[in-house]
Amino acid sequence: QVQLVESGGGLVQPGESLRLSCAASGSNFAFYNLEWYRQAPGKQRDLVARIFSSGNTDYTASVKGRFTISRDNFKSTVYLQMNTLKPEDTAVYYCRAVGMRGTGLGAVWGQGTQVTVSS
Repeated sequence: QVQLVESGGGLVQPGESLRLSCAASGSNFAFYNLEWYRQAPGKQRDLVARIFSSGNTDYTASVKGRFTISRDNFKSTVYLQMNTLKPEDTAVYYCRAVGMRGTGLGAVWGQGTQVTVSS
């Protein structure tokens, strides 16, 4: 099982950018599908973007065209590039690693990183 540590959160103004990183320790990183979630105060945790072991990606509608998820298997890191940030993007962002089917690998969450978009 991997362990995940997010970084890169902070306070930015609307229209600015941030890049979140989620570094994994442990083995078999390439056999995980990787996801970014976010949770705003008083709301449920929602899927924002995911990248499969194949490299295919998927985004929730509200971030399409603004956010880009990517992975570097050599660095065991997944990224979330967030552009044109809006106040409604304010949330704690979590990464999650989900083992590919048939690998016996489970799912692991990171501890989260706060993103605040405010003028």
